Amino acid sequence: MTDDAPDTLTAPGPRARARARARLLTVLPDLAPWRTSADFRRMWVAGLITNFGSFLTLVALPVQMKELTGSAVAVGAIGAVELVPMIVFGLYGGALADALDKRKLILGTESGQGLLCAVLLLNALLPYPAVWPLYAVAALSSALLSVQRPALDSILPRIVAHEHLPAAAALNSLRWTVGGVAGPAAAGIVVAYAGLASAYAVDLLTFAVSAVLAVGLAASPAAHEAAKPSLRSIAEGARYAWHRKELLGTYAIDLAAMFFAMPLAVLPFLADELNAPWSLGLMYAALPAGALLVSLTSGWTSRVHRHGRTVAVAAACWGAAMVAAGAVHDVWLVLLFLTLSGGFDMVSGIFRAAMWNQTIPDELRGRLAGIELLSYSAGPQLGQVRAGTMAAWTGVRTSIWSGGALCVGAVGLLALCLPKLMTYDARTNEHAVRLRNLRTPKAIAAPTTDCP
Repeated sequence: MTDDAPDTLTAPGPRARARARARLLTVLPDLAPWRTSADFRRMWVAGLITNFGSFLTLVALPVQMKELTGSAVAVGAIGAVELVPMIVFGLYGGALADALDKRKLILGTESGQGLLCAVLLLNALLPYPAVWPLYAVAALSSALLSVQRPALDSILPRIVAHEHLPAAAALNSLRWTVGGVAGPAAAGIVVAYAGLASAYAVDLLTFAVSAVLAVGLAASPAAHEAAKPSLRSIAEGARYAWHRKELLGTYAIDLAAMFFAMPLAVLPFLADELNAPWSLGLMYAALPAGALLVSLTSGWTSRVHRHGRTVAVAAACWGAAMVAAGAVHDVWLVLLFLTLSGGFDMVSGIFRAAMWNQTIPDELRGRLAGIELLSYSAGPQLGQVRAGTMAAWTGVRTSIWSGGALCVGAVGLLALCLPKLMTYDARTNEHAVRLRNLRTPKAIAAPTTDCP
């Protein structure tokens, strides 16, 4: 008998077990960043904790506004007061991330978020809570998050080996998608059964834990070549992005996908049209569920090198899945296609992040992360406006499937106009090779920080 022969009728041999383990490892997430970087572990855990807490406030804030005002317009205005700080401070936050110590910036903004959460808690405990603090906190929180996000994104390449950056992007995506699926469900239970004050109190506790973890991270000072934060330095980052057509393509494709095919605003109406109001929660959960499935099976991403082509194909598939979701009449098929679309969006996001992290110089990462924040955040909000407006003119289902079709067309046009995006190869791209050569001789001992 060979080693492959089973010891019993049911037990596989050692070689068969080894092959099975190897196949499993090609599917499961690559844990190399987790194993090799203590700071990555700290930031991943901190991010998971605060992500969960943030969903509590994300649900509690509009619920409290609805209870205080009874106005849908007042609830919708929360998003409006968040948009301007996001645009202004996203760009300036990128310049700050390049010019200041990233660890201090993250710790300061995390502490500020905790203080804002304390304001919400105190207001909720008043006999007659006021409305204006809800708007003020929403605006200030958006500003702090927009300052923090570029620092979090730009610090990652300092703490993770160059070849492990795609795996790190997948693990961070896993963290976000776990929160996206579990966070809203848990938030609904806490708000419904424990009350708004309890939700804010738990969120405050998560910020405190995250800040403690951030204190233990090593310093991450500005690069020697970094420019001081100014309009000129922001413009410098924009010029760099414009001249890097492969990077420009990732921003443009993400904006097109979100603007044309983001359906969240019309899902309540779609559930009604399908005579399945019970399915609305499942529809909202379908997108992050698809993303979670990709994150849990992301081991293959480390073996893909043509990142630009993968971004474009995944974005086109996102649009195609939306076409199908808007065209079918069975609610279970709608849920299936929404789940598929969430998975394709996650694939696109993983490889966009890999391209940014593996090719952008250290002294420009913050400003480019600020630009990415705008494409990542503004696109879905503008997409909500498009979806709602088109639904009013043409109908809900037409809004969804036509938006998906426009997404596919826009992505195809961008792919034709940006050949550098389609030919990008992480093994041969001049920017990726230069950064890889700069980092290869040294072990990645520099620490980092993350708190989402």
